[in-house]
Amino acid sequence: MDRDSSDEEDDRHTLIEQNDRKPNHHHNHSSPQRRSTSTFHIEETESFGGSIRRRFFRNFNKRYYYYLLAIFLPLLIVVIIFSADIRNMFSANLSALRLDSVSDRMREAELQALYLLGQQQLSLLSLLNQSFPFHNNNSNTLSNSNSNTSVNSNASFEFNNLEEQGLRFKIEDLRSALLKQISLNKQIQQVLLSPHESANVNVSAPDFVGSGFGYDRCRKVESRFSDRKTIDWKPRSDKFLFAICLSGQMSNHLICLEKHMFFAALLNRVLVMPSSKFDFQYSRVLDIEHINHCLGRKVVVTFEEFAQMRKNHVHIDRFICYFSSPVPCYVDEEHVKRLKGLGISMGKLESPWKEDVKKPSKKTVQDVQAKFTANNDVIAIGDVFFADVEKEWVLQPGGPLAHKCKTLIEPSRLIILTAQRFIQTFLGKNFIALHFRRHGFLKFCNVKKPSCFYPIPQAADCIARVVERANAPVMYLSTDAAESETDLLQSLILVNGKAVPLVKRPSHTSVEKWDALLSRHGIEGDSQVEAMLDKTICAMSSVFIGASGSTFTEDILRLRKDWESASLCDEYLCQGELPNFIAEDE
Repeated sequence: MDRDSSDEEDDRHTLIEQNDRKPNHHHNHSSPQRRSTSTFHIEETESFGGSIRRRFFRNFNKRYYYYLLAIFLPLLIVVIIFSADIRNMFSANLSALRLDSVSDRMREAELQALYLLGQQQLSLLSLLNQSFPFHNNNSNTLSNSNSNTSVNSNASFEFNNLEEQGLRFKIEDLRSALLKQISLNKQIQQVLLSPHESANVNVSAPDFVGSGFGYDRCRKVESRFSDRKTIDWKPRSDKFLFAICLSGQMSNHLICLEKHMFFAALLNRVLVMPSSKFDFQYSRVLDIEHINHCLGRKVVVTFEEFAQMRKNHVHIDRFICYFSSPVPCYVDEEHVKRLKGLGISMGKLESPWKEDVKKPSKKTVQDVQAKFTANNDVIAIGDVFFADVEKEWVLQPGGPLAHKCKTLIEPSRLIILTAQRFIQTFLGKNFIALHFRRHGFLKFCNVKKPSCFYPIPQAADCIARVVERANAPVMYLSTDAAESETDLLQSLILVNGKAVPLVKRPSHTSVEKWDALLSRHGIEGDSQVEAMLDKTICAMSSVFIGASGSTFTEDILRLRKDWESASLCDEYLCQGELPNFIAEDE
């Protein structure tokens, strides 16, 4: 490099020196010798200049490669080092991102697990309070609920001992709560294990609940038909019992008829159904021949059949009143006129004992047979709705009579099919039914102690708890409440932040075909048919919430018990709770 620099300086000096020479005007006409000398120098200079140029370009090319090498070699080294650093950096960043992602997932999973563990702790504390109610003042409601269940359970379950039933309910609640905690524990395990799952490895918590330990809290109640205590109904074909049912509405009358059937069996008589001109039109809601089919013999006849058998000379030989006060048989002058208007003649009302409707005493089979047995062809007994005769027999699944069907008094085939079509259209298999009695129920309930009329927000809370326990997506609402009440109820029934739809039976339209059978047979729009349709839908539900004190509810519970659709979650609205506000008496 030093040599090249010195050569460059010499060449530059020579070139400058040649170029700096000035022509001498005074020697323009110099001698040839001098001219030749000048020519020689010019030629020599030219020859020397070409040599210089060749040397310059040769040296310049060498230096050019050196310059390029000097410039790009360090740059290449920097690029190689930098690219290696970039790879390392990206590799480190990707690794860090992966670690951060797993770390975040682990942290999120741990937080979820902590939350679930907190929920489990609260549930276990609640379970502890339920197990030892006397140690916690807040458990009064739970304790009352258990006791109330024992008191009211005969309407829905079959037990010989109320204490046994209360114990069974406590055990069921305990088992259900424990299994719920097992399920929650499984969720916690799954959350904690979820960050460790990959495409090749699937880690899951052991499913003890789904491996033979499954438990449905709202499962169906097993009815003990084989253990029933029954009697045979084998009536004499010439002896008749005229049923008189006057108290209350259709549900009361159906319960009254069921008891009349028991009385007819005890007295070996054929039961005569009331005329539609004196009572409800039972042929629209009941299948009378279904009863005869279940017994395998003629045990029930319509009033029209009875009148033909008696050749329209209908006479009641003895009119016996089960209750003597406050009004014998509930029969007043208006009822007597209506009976006579049917062409029925009768004697004086009589009563074999002093029995008050408000304080009915327990009677046995022997008591009934002793007081109501007669040689007369036609007797009438009224009204036996409030009669307390062999309650354990009467409340058995299927009733106290021996027969081959599930129940004797049930909705007609048309109503059952219509209810099935409605359920298939609007509800599906898993639904809750609610009988929400409101019209006229406020005064009725407030006379009772305790009251059974609940403010809608409190009722909504009670309903939501049952819905959550039953895990049903929709609820059927059978009610006489105004829209202002049902709209508020709908807005307040929330489970896990979601509203539970309340489905009411819509009015008939030609577009919808689920009720076409009723229209085709001319019974669509009949209030009693619609009431029986409501009962049937409720009786087919997965879980039923009824109104305490309502015979409409009691008849639904009877059907559910007989049809074996009763659930362990069936209960009365806000069962075991007092209304949080009660109005004063008038």
